[in-house]
Amino acid sequence: MNFSELGLSESLLKAVKRSGYEEATPIQEQTIPMVLKGQDVIGQAQTGTGKTAAFGLPIIEHVDTNNPEIQALIISPTRELAIQTQEEMYRLGKDKKVKVQVVYGGADIRRQINNLKNHPQVLVGTPGRLLDHINRRTVKLAHIQTLVLDEADEMLNMGFLDDIESIIKQTPTTRQTLLFSATMPPAIKKIGVQFMSDPQQVKIKAKELTTELIDQYYVRSRDFEKFDTMTRLIDVQDPDLTIVFGRTKRRVDELSKGLIARGYNAAGIHGDLTQQRRSQIMSRFKAGKLDILVATDVAARGLDISGVTHVYNYDIPQDPDSYVHRIGRTGRAGHHGVSLTFVTPNEMDYLREIEKLTKVRMLPLKPPTQEEAFKGQLANALSEVESLISATDTNKFSAQAEELLSQHEPVELVAALLNDITKNDASATPVKITPERPLPSHKHGGNGGGHRGGGRNGGQNRGQNRGGGYRGNSNRRHGSGGYHSDSRGGNGHSSGRSSNGSGHSSRHSYSIHKKG
Repeated sequence: MNFSELGLSESLLKAVKRSGYEEATPIQEQTIPMVLKGQDVIGQAQTGTGKTAAFGLPIIEHVDTNNPEIQALIISPTRELAIQTQEEMYRLGKDKKVKVQVVYGGADIRRQINNLKNHPQVLVGTPGRLLDHINRRTVKLAHIQTLVLDEADEMLNMGFLDDIESIIKQTPTTRQTLLFSATMPPAIKKIGVQFMSDPQQVKIKAKELTTELIDQYYVRSRDFEKFDTMTRLIDVQDPDLTIVFGRTKRRVDELSKGLIARGYNAAGIHGDLTQQRRSQIMSRFKAGKLDILVATDVAARGLDISGVTHVYNYDIPQDPDSYVHRIGRTGRAGHHGVSLTFVTPNEMDYLREIEKLTKVRMLPLKPPTQEEAFKGQLANALSEVESLISATDTNKFSAQAEELLSQHEPVELVAALLNDITKNDASATPVKITPERPLPSHKHGGNGGGHRGGGRNGGQNRGQNRGGGYRGNSNRRHGSGGYHSDSRGGNGHSSGRSSNGSGHSSRHSYSIHKKG
């Protein structure tokens, strides 16, 4: 359905077009008319389905720009999601000149208080920081017309339920309430019953993961070994376009810097980046001018990128649904993809939970040795030399070439060129990756969801200091040729897996897939 059929004003349709939206997603198609009518809505949908625009467009439609009071409040579980939501709300409301502000923990509250004096009409925030402002009387919710609880199950998992109820009680009983959640546990249903008025149900079926096109592997590795192992795998697999997922802002920052230090063309994205900077990084990645994108789950939500050949889960996701969302970035439009998950010994139960959800047994992958990684680098270097030769006007340099050949053996010259193109071994450039707090252990014998109780990210400070990213580097990494090795004789494919999760468990060499 086209957005013009949903009852939105011309100024909003203009913003929709500028944002690159073409047709409404199922949740937008079903939710927007209900919200425009003032109905309460419970939307059950996975991340990446277009929820922000589903509630954001009708909220902006209803905002009275002559009224300086906060008219809509959106509560988000993490600072990353809060910032991302604020940015999208700002873009959508730009033509109407709607003021949108975000507040979250881990940032200077005095600056937020000063910004609140500009009288935003839409406020986005994390529960803890919102309560801080309410208690300081720097945020007043007496004029709220629409309240949004975004990713309610995530807020429940992170222990925010009491905070949310305290915030809701500060808003008028006549408000419109919108609740969005990927799952509907009893505590979330209770919120619907207690705080909503005749809510309309919208349930969007999660996209099924097409696993036939994605080879799924895991590598057992201790935390301090993962980075060296990953860079050697990159050298051997030589992926075209890669997304590396890290669990936290610090992780993404360190991974990005570490990859750049070792000669890879990498950059990270996270909620703290300006929209302009994030757009620059994403444009480079989509155009193939950036080889590796490092991201947290929230920062990567909503990204629609074709051509991603590999997904590396540097940190295994705590939530199996997040795994599905991550690896769904590859294996698109009939193209083959590879996902590789690094698992520490105490995280194997998380791996089994993921396998239960996907009904696919991941295949173990043996990390490449230093020698195998070097072979991959050499093959990449040879491919690059071939490209250089084909792109060089040799006549222009013939005199200098003859002079060099008279002074050096041809083998010496070629070896020097290969040495310049080929990176050092992974361990030659030390990179420090700070260990993350271990994920809480599963309690065996439960319902498979017991790991959620500890909150995501291993019990970090209620999720409000999460985020991730590094501001990137435009240098192309060396050795981006087309070599693909399988020194162990296998073909790297996962034909031995069965869709019922009963795949074999023999250790495989690294999966290899020809570029293009």
